[in-house]
Amino acid sequence: MRLSMSIDWSLAATVGKKIARPGPLTTAYTAEAARNELAASAMASEAPVREITGLADGLPVPAARVLDRGEWIEAAALSLSAMLDSDEPDEDHGLMGRIAGVQAGGLLALLSGAILGQYDPFTPDPISGNDGVLMLVTPNIIAVERGLRVVPADFRLWVCLHEVTHRVQFSANPWLRDYMQSNVEELTSEDAESTGEMVGRITAALRSDLPREKGIVGAMQLLQSPEQYEAFTRMMMLGTLLEGHADHVMDAVGPAKVPTVDRIRAAFDKRRAKPTNPVQRLLRTLMGMDAKIAQYTRGKAFVDEVVGTVGMTRFNAIWTGPETMPLPAEIETPRAWIDRVL
Repeated sequence: MRLSMSIDWSLAATVGKKIARPGPLTTAYTAEAARNELAASAMASEAPVREITGLADGLPVPAARVLDRGEWIEAAALSLSAMLDSDEPDEDHGLMGRIAGVQAGGLLALLSGAILGQYDPFTPDPISGNDGVLMLVTPNIIAVERGLRVVPADFRLWVCLHEVTHRVQFSANPWLRDYMQSNVEELTSEDAESTGEMVGRITAALRSDLPREKGIVGAMQLLQSPEQYEAFTRMMMLGTLLEGHADHVMDAVGPAKVPTVDRIRAAFDKRRAKPTNPVQRLLRTLMGMDAKIAQYTRGKAFVDEVVGTVGMTRFNAIWTGPETMPLPAEIETPRAWIDRVL
């Protein structure tokens, strides 16, 4: 049994759209101008991203989907259903499926106000039909650029550089999608452990002196089977690499394309590091977001050091396959990855 068979994703999308907070107040003209500029910025990001990374040369450039919050919720629900569902979807969700759908809708509504952009490798592009679609959430980008008081055109291009890098990562390395899918399947598969075995394992872990992570990462370490936690760790390392690489690229393009890049980076990092209200602080503690942000920061430091040491061409050996992905210890000591892989 797969996890998503108990979630009514259609209901999740409906609930999420109903309870999602509205975006910032804008005129119709301003909103339309922002959508057009984001679409153009996504297209304009392709050439510098391909030049910096050396990836995806010659592949077609699909248009981005520029969405509002409700449209993102619909797309996210469709993506999660495609990523998590088994080959034979459960049409009769039942009471538990509807309850889970309402809960998932609440989470999607919360996330819909935070996501600036996203590359989804699991949903087919509505135009080309190929797997993978780049999404940009207009009201959230407008809200953040206003809050940071940065140049809108520069910030929009900067965001697009990051998200287009994710598209290039997956389109140039199709195995990444299957690698992610296989780890998700491991994470959402039924555990063969009995309740007694799981309680015994957790009790032994709590009594041991072995170090454990904080927040959600530590909870996963306790609650998951060893096989599931290994899959979870692989997903964390993949996310650290993808985000760190995208952060490296968006800054490497630099003032030539984004004149105020240094100001944007400083303001954005400050905003990301300091939640603005107690609810955000509570959510970040419960979800282990501080640990995750620190990991992404280390991911950029890893890419910066490896590229600075061996150059981007040799760094690209990292995309060869699962065996060349960085190990947790190598994120902290990039030289160890260089010695092992190169």
